[in-house]
Amino acid sequence: MSATPSASPFALSRSEAVLVAVTMIWGGTFLVVQNALAVSGPLFFVGLRFGTAAAAMAMVAAPVLRGLTWLEIRAGAMIGCAIFLGYTLQTFGLQYIPSSKSAFITALYVPIVPLLQWLVLKKPPGVMAWTGIAFAFAGLALLAGPDGTAIGLGYGELLTLLCAVAISAEIILIGGFAGRVDARRVTVVQLAVTSALAFGFMAPVGEGLPEPSWLLVLSAVGLGLASAGIQLAMNWAQRTVSPTRATVIYAGEPVWAGIVGRLFGERLPAAALLGAALIVAGVIVSEMKPPGWFRRRQSARA
Repeated sequence: MSATPSASPFALSRSEAVLVAVTMIWGGTFLVVQNALAVSGPLFFVGLRFGTAAAAMAMVAAPVLRGLTWLEIRAGAMIGCAIFLGYTLQTFGLQYIPSSKSAFITALYVPIVPLLQWLVLKKPPGVMAWTGIAFAFAGLALLAGPDGTAIGLGYGELLTLLCAVAISAEIILIGGFAGRVDARRVTVVQLAVTSALAFGFMAPVGEGLPEPSWLLVLSAVGLGLASAGIQLAMNWAQRTVSPTRATVIYAGEPVWAGIVGRLFGERLPAAALLGAALIVAGVIVSEMKPPGWFRRRQSARA
């Protein structure tokens, strides 16, 4: 299989079509998780989902697992902690807000990344990142308002916003370890750590084992296998798709979630829809280069 770049900004190459399919699957997962929570606690569901993903990835990475290093174990453990926080907070939040709203708030991780880099790595955001951040958080204010008519963060929105922060930390950690570790081995470790943490926290928070349910098994195992497949698909496709174009494609994830949610009866009010659009715009703008006239003016000042 080969990935061929597209010749036109409006045409999709095979690799870009794969990324579009990935975002469609992602968009549908929010509603699947929300339905599964009717028969399972959040931690058990996260543990089963990522345990399945870890087992699937371990089979794929079996030829190279013997070379696992302590650096890869440390990297996988740190990334796994961030994934655990992100997906657990998101899953808890889905108990209180519609799946479509959860998807749009989760998408805030893209403009949050430059903010965390500024705080942790002392790398200030550029002008486009600041513009995207402004769009995204203006959208959050509209999307998170009670019934879309006022500004405010409810419990579900706050949990999901914290989820976006955790996912941003995951991205920064992955970038920090990239080039020093084997991606396949680290992926197995981070998925296994996520599953172990979820199962391990069940007793301290008082979450019991759910009743046996085909809905739970099919949802968790299906999403686990999908997570492993999506990771492999992204690694293949992004060899030829630029980060900016990939981000534009990924920005469609909450849009697909909104479409799926609407098909199954979710209705966001007009103000919330405007906020959702601003978040998507913020995601796209934050990854764009400044216009040529701005770069020329900056060069002249320098």
